[in-house]
Amino acid sequence: MNSELFIARRIYKGEKKLDKQVSSPAIKIAIAGISLGLAVMIVAVCIIVGFKKEIRGKVIGFGSHIQITAFESNVSYEHTPIAISDTLINILYSNPEISHVQEFITKPAIIKTDDDFLGVVLKGVSDSYNWDFFRTNLLEGDIINPDDTTSSNQAIISKSIADKLQLKTGDRFTCYFVQEPVRARRFDITGIYETNFEDYDQLFILTEKIILGNLNEWDDDMASGIEVLVKDYDNLDVTAQNLFFEMSSYKDRFGNALYTRSIKDINPMIFNWLELLNMNVWVIIILMLIVSGFTMISGLLIIILERTNMIGILKSIGARDFSIRKVFLYLSAFLIGKGMLWGNIIALVFCIIQHQFNILKLDPSTYYLSAVPVDLNVIYIILLNIGTLLVSLLMMIGPSYLVARITPSKSIKFE
Repeated sequence: MNSELFIARRIYKGEKKLDKQVSSPAIKIAIAGISLGLAVMIVAVCIIVGFKKEIRGKVIGFGSHIQITAFESNVSYEHTPIAISDTLINILYSNPEISHVQEFITKPAIIKTDDDFLGVVLKGVSDSYNWDFFRTNLLEGDIINPDDTTSSNQAIISKSIADKLQLKTGDRFTCYFVQEPVRARRFDITGIYETNFEDYDQLFILTEKIILGNLNEWDDDMASGIEVLVKDYDNLDVTAQNLFFEMSSYKDRFGNALYTRSIKDINPMIFNWLELLNMNVWVIIILMLIVSGFTMISGLLIIILERTNMIGILKSIGARDFSIRKVFLYLSAFLIGKGMLWGNIIALVFCIIQHQFNILKLDPSTYYLSAVPVDLNVIYIILLNIGTLLVSLLMMIGPSYLVARITPSKSIKFE
């Protein structure tokens, strides 16, 4: 057996044959420092990753990963229509990175009730629309059902719009469309959703594409654009870039060139803000590693001083400085491991409780979320553990050189 590892284990277990038990308050503080430091790092990463994932999911839920529209300088919700053919759809689905394709029409309108009015944007969707996002965030009612003949001009509105206009599921409201001539349509509310993403909740109403197409006097194959969902978000930039060049050379039956933008291009401020959150994580990780490292350095120095007599005995029987240093490095690894074990337990318990019960709340008007989100990413947790172990052990190398300054003649008499 490795003699240095054997001695380190005996010291750690507190065997009286070699020395007294490791029970110094400074050592306990060092272990606590590692535990709390790692726990804070794991919780911080889980929260930031969860926050980015939730916000990103809301933006993508309203606008998909990639949008394909006509080339135009118009930045309003009144788009130049494009003609969508089976050939175009087949080209998109031939891309292995694309999971779903859906067409849409957007059209601004004004809702008028007996007591109030509100500017909104109606988004018309077809039968192929992916409703997963809105099903998840639906508070009451149901999604649009084109086969329901008992209701015409169905619509889903947000809780924010419903509260402002005092509407509920089953009610009707009238939308006025500013065009020549001005037109009005009555809609039946089939469902109410809430995403807490106020920028969009206050704006979007979902209805059937055919209704808005008729208002615009468009043919059945015409739409404001195409929404594309990709299989892997990490490959979004590459997929969008490849699709941009592919679509720019395509012409629809009107001769329109198609313009491709990723959701990052459409909402640059939101995604730049999310990227800045990474800096906060790195600051927390670096600070926690420094604090945990210094507590372990203090603990190791105390261990060495407490075992000066043992070091002198080992040197007198021929042990080299390097071997004795290895004893204390092994012992440091044991203490760091114990601290990391408790750190993982504390962090995982907190994250699981928060994920299940949402104990910590947030103001949705400020953070777009009603509770602190957590995402237990196993890869990140493993990397944090490996990084903490390596950095902590590297920081122990310097203090271990104190062993070389201890001489047997003085240390054996040391008590």
